[in-house]
Amino acid sequence: MPDARARLELGAIKGLLQAQRRRIRSYTRDHRPDLEAAPDAPCPAPVASPSVSPTGQQVLDALPVPALLLTPVLGDDGEIVDALCASHNAAAVAYVSERLPESALSRWWGTASLYARFPSLRRTPVAGMINRAYRERASQGPEAVEWVAGDAPGPVRLVAEVRVSPCGDQLLLDWQPGNLHRMATAAQRLVRTCWAEWNLGDDGVEPSLGFRQLLGLADDAPLPTLSDVADAVTADSLPGFYQMLYDVILRKRTADCTLRMPRIDRITRLTAEPVRIAPGSLVWGVRAVLTDVTAEQRRRESARRAEREVLHQRRQARTIREVAEALREAVLPHFHDELAAYGLQATAVYRPDAREAGVGGDWYKARKLPDDRLLIALGDARGHGLSAVTLMAKLRYALAGLAYTEQPVEQLAYWLNETACADGIESTATAVIARYHPERHLLRWVCAGHPCPALVRDGRATSLPFPDGGPGLPLGVLPGTRYTAAETSLRIGDIVLMYSDGLTERRDSDPDLDTRRFVEAAESALRSSDPGADREGLHAYAENLVARLDGPHRADDATLLALRRVEPPGGARRH
Repeated sequence: MPDARARLELGAIKGLLQAQRRRIRSYTRDHRPDLEAAPDAPCPAPVASPSVSPTGQQVLDALPVPALLLTPVLGDDGEIVDALCASHNAAAVAYVSERLPESALSRWWGTASLYARFPSLRRTPVAGMINRAYRERASQGPEAVEWVAGDAPGPVRLVAEVRVSPCGDQLLLDWQPGNLHRMATAAQRLVRTCWAEWNLGDDGVEPSLGFRQLLGLADDAPLPTLSDVADAVTADSLPGFYQMLYDVILRKRTADCTLRMPRIDRITRLTAEPVRIAPGSLVWGVRAVLTDVTAEQRRRESARRAEREVLHQRRQARTIREVAEALREAVLPHFHDELAAYGLQATAVYRPDAREAGVGGDWYKARKLPDDRLLIALGDARGHGLSAVTLMAKLRYALAGLAYTEQPVEQLAYWLNETACADGIESTATAVIARYHPERHLLRWVCAGHPCPALVRDGRATSLPFPDGGPGLPLGVLPGTRYTAAETSLRIGDIVLMYSDGLTERRDSDPDLDTRRFVEAAESALRSSDPGADREGLHAYAENLVARLDGPHRADDATLLALRRVEPPGGARRH
């Protein structure tokens, strides 16, 4: 049941059509002499009859279509066994000259058997049409006929709409080249288009062949008036349909609209123009082309939905990136000279994974502890985006709190692993956790599934050996995992490089090759970029090193933390 607004729209459409019908009827009453002859108008005098009647051949040549005059040949049983071509018209000559090879033309002229000229015609409907026309004395056809004619340079396929009619004792066979009916039907089906003209004075409809098919009607269904079309479309189609009729009928201009037909689940584009009684006069009819645009509209709707989804995903990704970046900025340090009192310089270079939200799970930390020592760590939390940053922040803050227990790094790694395991199977990470003892210039560190740090000394770069037993398991993999520590003494000018695997890892690469690539790049960067003595020089060296390893192959975020031992301010050593 249509709602109130739809009923109003439907009423407006029918009111517009009824008003135009009244205007047309009023116009025809006022202009009847102009539209039809008056009943009592005198008949014009006839033209004098010609003195000579036209011949049969002249009548035949006057036909606008190719035609043959056939003389039936009867068998002993009275049935037609052949037909002789007694005559033909100019249109037939023109058609044969155009369609058949020159070698076949001679067989067309003179009296000859129709089936001798075209043997394949016996297997077409033409033979039956000739028999029925002669026996029933009634025209047969038009009927679509296909046959083959000609020999060299090859057979010619002929297609026509053939009609056979009695003509005295003979038969007239004429044809319309091509099959216009079938071609028109096929064309309308292929492009899903038809046309119609509605008479607004009496609701008469003149449709094309595919009109009922496009509207989903049976072949014998009554032709729908414009009011019937309005009754058949969805409520949301009515405003556009009314506006189209208003523009065509009252504004007398071409207009279009889109109609949705729920009964056949089809969307039709209707483009119409006015048909006027006389130039400048009122509109007598509506001539329209209807096109099935269901597939096109659904593709557009699908594209619009996909576009909306893309925009939503972009907004979501941008929000996640902004939140993650804000969180990273809040938890990751920006080094200045706060470690100088401990005889260290520190700098970090971070490269996000641009394919994801722009941030990942890499983290690092350098923090003073109550025992006058330093906590130094770098890790890589599993995943990308906001979830990875959240896990990174959780582990980083947990480590900061655990470090205040003044327990050795082995115990800190054990506790941090227990924290990650308790958080669920998705909370896995790798890390290097170290404590620097400034009084002994000693770095004690453990490795939890992470790339081993590298040491740059006297112009050479080497990978530090793993603790006894090799690197421990990543954090969050197995509860109760124990870790062992390694110790590295630092000299003045030594640089310790901690990095995440995103900087060196390649698809299907070997970890040993990744480590060797990093060490070679560290030495190469040292030769081309002197780190100098200040922290800015150290940062320039770190940037140079990252640039040598970075590139489009990278599939993860990458972090480099560089520590260099220097003399404390004033040359004093801490104890």
